[in-house]
Amino acid sequence: MERRFVRMVVAAALSLAACGVASDGGRAGASAADAALDLATASFVDLTHAFDPSTIYWPTSPSAFRFDTLSYGPTPGGWFYSAFAFGTPEHGGTHLDAPMHFFEGGETTDRVPLDRLIAPAVVIDIATKAQADPDYRLSADDVRAWEQEHGMIEAGSAVLLRTGWSSRWPDRRAYLGDDTPGDATRLHFPSFGEDAARLLVEERGAGALGADVASIDYGASTDFIVHRVAMARNVPGFENLTNLDRLPATGSWIIALPMKIGGGSGGPLRAVGVLPG
Repeated sequence: MERRFVRMVVAAALSLAACGVASDGGRAGASAADAALDLATASFVDLTHAFDPSTIYWPTSPSAFRFDTLSYGPTPGGWFYSAFAFGTPEHGGTHLDAPMHFFEGGETTDRVPLDRLIAPAVVIDIATKAQADPDYRLSADDVRAWEQEHGMIEAGSAVLLRTGWSSRWPDRRAYLGDDTPGDATRLHFPSFGEDAARLLVEERGAGALGADVASIDYGASTDFIVHRVAMARNVPGFENLTNLDRLPATGSWIIALPMKIGGGSGGPLRAVGVLPG
């Protein structure tokens, strides 16, 4: 019964997202792609790191994940009861970067349209190049080479970058390239490059950018140009994803629903991949 309910909810969400994409002008062949996703046979992939004491935050973040026990144990009435309180900065663990994060007047967390959070997924794999160069940035030529093999990226797609870095989680030094508290000047990890971001966002009309690293800008960035390029067009980012190796290059969907924080610049994200059977 529970699994059937989940499928019904996902089906409704995907239908809403598909309608939203179409109402924005649509992506070529959208109806064919939507029809191919049969939720009766679909499977789901958790793309989210759990929030706990090992969660990785940006080095300059003022605090880490807090999880306090309010109640745990038997009650006077004889039944078990538990309740907890948690606290977290918006930008840590698997999370959303809302456009307002780097664009004054951009959409806040609660205003990001569903069709940017629930969308067809495109996965570009640079794990081999990243292994050789931890500062590697996806280039426009990389994107064009990917398109030569898989076809042009359709407008509204969530472009997910697989670097292989999620295998390093939660080793802060291995994951970020440095673990000096309060210092973000010595980080080293791969991500999107400016020319790729401009191609994806300005020419292909990507609906979101996501990566299995701590930022959609590479670790050594000092100008955060990928954030600025994407968010100037109200394109959100999904950061610290995991299990991207379990998604195909094309043909899956992502559901990336953040905590709906009014006026927020981001928030904790539960991201799920949906694969056709």
